Amino acid sequence: MITSQNITAHEWIGLKVKIAKSTDPTLQGLEGVVRDETMNTFTIETNGKLRQVQKQKTIFSAELPAETVEVDGSLLQFRPEDRVKKGLRKW
Repeated sequence: MITSQNITAHEWIGLKVKIAKSTDPTLQGLEGVVRDETMNTFTIETNGKLRQVQKQKTIFSAELPAETVEVDGSLLQFRPEDRVKKGLRKW
């Protein structure tokens, strides 16, 4: 189960996210569902469109079942499969 303690080592595809802070002012406040992930980006579906968002220099607010958690995107800059494999050992 995904929690605030393991979110950096967890799969993000399918999570509802909001961009809390970004160096790109056009992305500020963008909300949607993560549809794809690469080492450096998330693809977020919002209003029926896909937007690619850099992880670095972006703060994401993720909705979890019990809470909302803000995560610095630089903590997620690994290939998704590598991040999941590392699990909590690295964090």
